[in-house]
Amino acid sequence: MWHAMHAVWRLGAGRTEKNKNILIFRQFCMELNAIPVRLQAECNAETCSQMTATEQWIFLCAAHKTPKECPAIDYTRHTLDGAACLLNSYKYFPSRWHCGIYRIISHAYYHHRSVFDEVESKTYLCQRFTIFVTKYHLMSKDNLIVPILGEVSNESTA
Repeated sequence: MWHAMHAVWRLGAGRTEKNKNILIFRQFCMELNAIPVRLQAECNAETCSQMTATEQWIFLCAAHKTPKECPAIDYTRHTLDGAACLLNSYKYFPSRWHCGIYRIISHAYYHHRSVFDEVESKTYLCQRFTIFVTKYHLMSKDNLIVPILGEVSNESTA
């Protein structure tokens, strides 16, 4: 896992902080696409009519003129499309799109755990993303609702 973390940090070696963050976020977005690809069979408008994580969290989709509820798979597509546009616009980076990216991860964790576990065991995407947004103070720790790897292991054995 730490090898993967070091590979992420090396992406930005010798670059300005802003350029480094853009490169690292691009990498996260590329890897995150593994989740919706695997979710297609089980996450649709009927099975996941809202973008949620826990029962306390219902996320509104910012891709619309006025933020509104979207089925989780649509929210995922909208967020990844929006992130791709923002990543190609140096003017707007960074924005709050990393929150939407984390919401995709948290939805997979709380509603499609087998898909989350499959992707996480290969990529450590959630753990790396959590470390990254924490390191650069991009998200409040209160909003980081997916347990990190050590906590997940303890939960699985309980």
